[in-house]
Amino acid sequence: MSAEHTPEAATAAPGGPEAPSGRALWLAMGALLLGMLLAALDQTIVATALPTIVSELGGLDHLSWVVTAYLLAATAATPLWGKLGDQYGRKRLFQAAIVLFLAGSALCGVARDMPQLIGFRAVQGLGGGGLMTLSMAIVGDLVPPRERGRYQGLFGAVFGMSSVLGPLLGGFFTEHLDWRWVFYVNLPLGAVALAVVATVLRLPVHRRRHRIDYLGTFLVASFATCLVLIASLGGTSWPWLSARTAGLAVLAVLLLACFVAVERRAAEPVVPLRLFRIRTFALCAVIGFVVGFAMFGAMTYLPTFLQVVHGVTPTMSGVHMLPMVAGMLVSSTLSGQLVSRTGRWKVFPVVGTAVTALGLVLLHGLDERSSTAEMSGCFAVFGLGLGLVLQVLVLAVQNAVDYADLGVATSGVTFFRSVGASFGVAVFGTVFTGRLGDGLADALRGRPLPEGVTAASLQHDPRAVAALPEGARTEVLGAYATAITDVFLYAAPVVLVAFTLAWFLREEPLRRSVLSPDESETLAANPVERSSEDEVCRALSLLSTRQGRRDLYADVAARAGVDLLPAACWMLLRARRHGAVDPTGLADRGVVPRPVVARAARQVEERGMAVREGRALVLTPAGERAAVRLGRAREEALSELLGDWWSPDRPRELTVLVRELNAELGGADGECPRAERPARAMAR
Repeated sequence: MSAEHTPEAATAAPGGPEAPSGRALWLAMGALLLGMLLAALDQTIVATALPTIVSELGGLDHLSWVVTAYLLAATAATPLWGKLGDQYGRKRLFQAAIVLFLAGSALCGVARDMPQLIGFRAVQGLGGGGLMTLSMAIVGDLVPPRERGRYQGLFGAVFGMSSVLGPLLGGFFTEHLDWRWVFYVNLPLGAVALAVVATVLRLPVHRRRHRIDYLGTFLVASFATCLVLIASLGGTSWPWLSARTAGLAVLAVLLLACFVAVERRAAEPVVPLRLFRIRTFALCAVIGFVVGFAMFGAMTYLPTFLQVVHGVTPTMSGVHMLPMVAGMLVSSTLSGQLVSRTGRWKVFPVVGTAVTALGLVLLHGLDERSSTAEMSGCFAVFGLGLGLVLQVLVLAVQNAVDYADLGVATSGVTFFRSVGASFGVAVFGTVFTGRLGDGLADALRGRPLPEGVTAASLQHDPRAVAALPEGARTEVLGAYATAITDVFLYAAPVVLVAFTLAWFLREEPLRRSVLSPDESETLAANPVERSSEDEVCRALSLLSTRQGRRDLYADVAARAGVDLLPAACWMLLRARRHGAVDPTGLADRGVVPRPVVARAARQVEERGMAVREGRALVLTPAGERAAVRLGRAREEALSELLGDWWSPDRPRELTVLVRELNAELGGADGECPRAERPARAMAR
């Protein structure tokens, strides 16, 4: 992604003097995490409330659009928020995203019919896309490269937590308060985040000028909307062979052609077309589309199956969904760890798509007589299959592209998963609505019904099923069960297409720097927008801490040919960076256990590499020479993680990033002595 750095960007560095620190930093992080939680929760909290929402507002045939409107708006807005934040400052854009999200939430809470709710969900999605993108980007402004992996790991954990909390909270609010609280709950939390951001968040001046592809964004969003409209209205509201359906199809083709033409000329395209010449990217984009299709289609309609067919409460429907979420989180984490240890990844999308297809077939076998244990087992199998694919698609794409395309390729594959999610929810809705209408007509034919109860009323208000006579109620519940579970059967062949494509993936040795995607790239419904530099910075900082500081410095000592304890190497590098190091202070802060610090300090003194000046250790010429060798060795170790990206023609930003991270691994300024630091050290 090309970007011009303003003069201010050259002078301001992440974690510089303008950035908050200490308590202010943690307050700012808390506000960012809260903003991220709001957006992440909104992808899952609504599902368990949907049956109640459609019962009150009517329009079961439009249920899918409550989810789809949010997904489409967030998907389209994500790249714009990222680039506008780069260009005009992320703080004000983040505040605007919070305000937009809260406005959408408030409007959703007061919606009086389905069209209003769908429109307001789109407004909420526009803000949600900004919350996701900007909160993670601001981490890069607040903390130095060495810390980003740790802090962005917190944001990844938010996605895992929201996957569990979303269905539970959605059910709880619906059952014990009102479904509108699914949206109202955002208001106090968002207000707190907005207040903290306004008062505490101080970002360094760090801006990049972009050629924003507004037209490409509009065209791809319009194309996706046409596809979803065809999928949701064709065969239900409009006949498949009607003029309206044909007109939408023609419009979709024209929009796609215009999009391709625009992207060929765009300076910074939304989805660079050259990526499709990379076999792995093209295959992963299609597989990601299918995974999003199955994942969000099922997550949207399973609560309806549980609440209507099995009569469980909204809260308990969230509990019933936990085996699927747990299976997804466990297999996603496990597959990521296995790939990191073995470097082999192709088996996971192959097995994962097969298990996902099996899970869909098992879900099709459920009916109104299925036990809780049977349903939980089917949900868990489906979740396990999804989780096996989610992590690895991102890894494969990051491994297949050049450094220059790393950021846009990652956002590209998650973009297609997002479009697949929107399309899947719409297709599931069309199949469900069509099958339900036919099933209800057959179930009620010739049966006496209470006054005002018809097949149409039952389709618009599932709660009316409880008023039916027992015989009719059993038939109607069977019709609901068949309509929902048939959706899963029809989705299974689509997933088998992804299974077939997975065999054509070419397994290449993984770069070590792409062994650590986080949940924001695998569980998020809308795309992740990071630059190539951000992706590498996060991966390197995570890897440098993952393998353990002791192992890292033992490796560095061996590379440098220095016979020292790992902690002694670490101490020399800190002393070289900061001019001096205070072992007692380090021990008091608990940075390293006291005995380890003491042994390291004693060793560097005995070897004549440092001398005492007050409480501080200051390097001798011999220690300076050893520290120089150690620094070069650590830079070499970091460079090795980049694999073939660390080539002679690498971009300058990679060299700067590795050197900055290498220096920062020596410790933060606040952890080193100031008063005792000698004048000659301060002058360095």
